[in-house]
Amino acid sequence: MASEVLEVEIARLGSGGDGIAEGPGGPIYVPFTLPGERVVIALDKGGDRGSLLDVLEPSPDRIAPACPYFGACGGCALQHMERSAYLAWKREQVAAALKARGLAPEIEEVRPVPLGSRRRATLALGRGKDGAVLGYRRARSHDLIDVSVCPVLIPRISNSLTRLKQALAPLLGGKREARVTLTETESGLDILLEGIRPRPASLAAFAGLAGTLGVARLSAGEESIALGGTPEVDLSGVNVKLPPGAFLQASREAEADLVKLVLEGMEGAKRIADLFAGLGTFTFALARTSAVDAYEAEEAALAALAEAARRTPKLKPVRTLDRDLFRSPLSAKELDPYDAVVFDPPRAGAAAQAEALAKSRVPTVVAVSCNPGTLARDLHILVEGGYRITRVVPVDQFLFSPHIEVVARLER
Repeated sequence: MASEVLEVEIARLGSGGDGIAEGPGGPIYVPFTLPGERVVIALDKGGDRGSLLDVLEPSPDRIAPACPYFGACGGCALQHMERSAYLAWKREQVAAALKARGLAPEIEEVRPVPLGSRRRATLALGRGKDGAVLGYRRARSHDLIDVSVCPVLIPRISNSLTRLKQALAPLLGGKREARVTLTETESGLDILLEGIRPRPASLAAFAGLAGTLGVARLSAGEESIALGGTPEVDLSGVNVKLPPGAFLQASREAEADLVKLVLEGMEGAKRIADLFAGLGTFTFALARTSAVDAYEAEEAALAALAEAARRTPKLKPVRTLDRDLFRSPLSAKELDPYDAVVFDPPRAGAAAQAEALAKSRVPTVVAVSCNPGTLARDLHILVEGGYRITRVVPVDQFLFSPHIEVVARLER
């Protein structure tokens, strides 16, 4: 059955970055469109989504995308939007999330990151009708699109995609697809393969190519081959060994902004709790002037943080504590000795820990989040407990996606 073709006007952008038009049966979500545009779409079978066929009246905010795959590739949603309008929209997403929880603090302008700054990416390695494919999902599809360049990624990764595909393809063996995470480190490229267990002969063959590709380590399943020493990342001047798959901020530029904002928020604090500390994104910067207790449940990350702290001179005392803060948040009594607390949880947020903080006497709290919705929930809990929000700063770590990082400071 052929899709229904409609001419519609885009009224606004949704939280996922799709344009929204009012159709005969209700809202229609149309990717790659902008508010005010008159477009022709093919209406999907369900009636609430449409595929863009033609732009009859473009928005003045429409620009040429930076990537030749934009529109086909599902990796980016907003490359077609002029920079100032794009950043204003991201700021509005933060404001809307906070407003939904009854919060209306002043929100600073979004801190942008440059094109070609993302140092970590997850792609799919698979088989297509024309051979191996390394890339992303097609927009609104499970199919893969092969990419030979990605302007969002740092050039070191983007320029190596075709050669990496050729070198990695034999590792698939009989499997149809694998997940590939690429991370640029101080030691070279770190590659994590998930969903396959390559044969030893295939791994040995890849190791022979690693030097020309600048690969420091390849990990697959329980196998990890350090080809140039254990990869390390620089966190505020401290080299930290990177465990396979450990969390790392996606962009060095965004990480620098986040660290600066956390330091500004905790200026003068002598004893700090760093909750969900990971590898020490904030720990080492804070430990230049303050004693820091770093709490983290991921064993490998905590061990890497502890090892780096031991071998780094001129830091204030750093304690590493194994703690699942979702199941066992720090109580108000445990929190009371701290002058300040920073928490940077996964996307699910830290509701239980926020509840405990709300009952504490900690003077200053800095919250870092990649999810404005769960951040707004956690901030609401803290405000209900007597805190007031003194600063909110969005950081556009996830370029051209609908996601946004946020740092918020609260005081009693």
